[in-house]
Amino acid sequence: MHTTTRPADRRPRYAALALAAAIGPMTGCSPGASDTPDPTVSSTETEPTVTPDSASDVDGQYRARGWYGSLPSHQDVTLTVEDGIVVEVEITTPAEDETSLGFQQRFAQALPDEVIGRSLGDITIDRLAGASGCSEGFMNALAEIRQAARAGD
Repeated sequence: MHTTTRPADRRPRYAALALAAAIGPMTGCSPGASDTPDPTVSSTETEPTVTPDSASDVDGQYRARGWYGSLPSHQDVTLTVEDGIVVEVEITTPAEDETSLGFQQRFAQALPDEVIGRSLGDITIDRLAGASGCSEGFMNALAEIRQAARAGD
């Protein structure tokens, strides 16, 4: 006797993904922003990018784009590193939605106190100024910056 197995029904899985995308946070940097990528966005659009301006070993100025959330949202981060220590940080607040912009602005205002004076390898931000999504975006950009610094790019 020969039995045939049918592939598992994938409709519930896709329905769950569609539901998650539809009801996911609609504001950037919202508390508990989802990290589920938007299925309509290609992976090349959500990949962080890095451009080191000048680097000698770890020292230099580094730029990276950190993506987060389900919309997706992003922030452009610039870190200046001297003797392995962050001496300056800049972060964009590109949100157009008023609520999202408020989260990004509060995060950007609090960020320098958390990173300036710290070693590039010692920075970890989970939630800052009530914004976990912004933290995720920053940490994604930071990972790219660390990689570029290690490579001496």
